[in-house]
Amino acid sequence: MKNPLFYAKILLFGEYGIIENSKGLTIPYNFYQGALKFEPSEIAEESNAHLKNYAKFLEENFADTFDTKSFSEDVANGMYFDSNIPQGYGVGSSGALVAAIYDKYALNKIDINQNLNKEKISELKALFGNLESHFHGKSSGIDPLICYMNIPLLIQSKDDISTIGLPSANTDGKGAVFLINSGTPGETAPMIHIFFEKMKKEGFRKTLKEEFIKYNNACIENFVKGEYNPLFANLQKLSAWGYEHFRPMIPQKLVNAWKTGIDTDTYYLKLCGSGGGGYVLGFTQDYDKAKSYLKDFQTEVIYKF
Repeated sequence: MKNPLFYAKILLFGEYGIIENSKGLTIPYNFYQGALKFEPSEIAEESNAHLKNYAKFLEENFADTFDTKSFSEDVANGMYFDSNIPQGYGVGSSGALVAAIYDKYALNKIDINQNLNKEKISELKALFGNLESHFHGKSSGIDPLICYMNIPLLIQSKDDISTIGLPSANTDGKGAVFLINSGTPGETAPMIHIFFEKMKKEGFRKTLKEEFIKYNNACIENFVKGEYNPLFANLQKLSAWGYEHFRPMIPQKLVNAWKTGIDTDTYYLKLCGSGGGGYVLGFTQDYDKAKSYLKDFQTEVIYKF
């Protein structure tokens, strides 16, 4: 059985903000991938057990949307999700799984290669949010959407999502967007709980709306246009805001490195996904210089300019 691969995703901008209708920019990340398979292995057993639970979830909630009979039979025959996407790292492990299941078992699948408009994208996002809620309690549906479509997406608002072209990468460029590994996975649900507790305070709501969303949206506009000087001016503000207001979500091992980037103006860090662990995103105009400050951490370039 040859099944299609589904890739990881990276939300470059918009973490937490998209819950409050800020803009977001998300890209596929082909370094990590997963596919539904039947070949027995050690990881197969654990994954298959998760799929058995998911089969019940689909049967109870989506029997009219999926071929739940075929899915349950395949799971009973040992099907599992063969994936190297790290779990709890903010790069879409559950999103890729949901996308793979939708692709194979949805009854009236929306074909992304035909007449895809904003309405269809919005419809997919809503369904994917419900499908991924099994893993996180609450999901925007963005992760499975990007994993399924495998092209950069611009999120204008909750109901306005479109495909977008990005400036071509320059493999010889000094600048880079990169991942830093915090060394431990994070859990989405507790981080989202912290965010919603913060949202109960008027001061936090005000600064999120007036500062975070403003810097976030400006960064997206600069990045999409390839305007790197204003991008880094806005990234500095975004990273400083995150250091002050998202501190509980910053992986403990990276708190000092986050501050060093701001103090030296060498690189700027921001959350990748919900935080708490996993990866953090870095942006720099001189990757070699940034690496000298981050020599104690594992870094991974995802885009050069």
